[in-house]
Amino acid sequence: MIAKIFATITIVYALSPIDLIPDCIPVLGQLDDLIMLPALAALTIKFIPKEKIEEYREKSLGMWETGKPKKWYYAAPILIFWLIILLIVIKIFV
Repeated sequence: MIAKIFATITIVYALSPIDLIPDCIPVLGQLDDLIMLPALAALTIKFIPKEKIEEYREKSLGMWETGKPKKWYYAAPILIFWLIILLIVIKIFV
């Protein structure tokens, strides 16, 4: 349960426009992201029960046997999202 809380905090911090130190401050603005995000990710991983890590590690062993992972199509919405963003950026600058 606590791992889910830390995972949520990590994702919210990563996506939030509000930082501890604003990004407009040169170097320090990016430095807090460089320190905070890995620290939050490490805390999240630390609180994941060892049994769960081993369980999913075993499940992932045969993932690439057929040349592509099972359920690879779950990545389609993410790819479509980034393609749309790329097209918007190209349209703006070209």
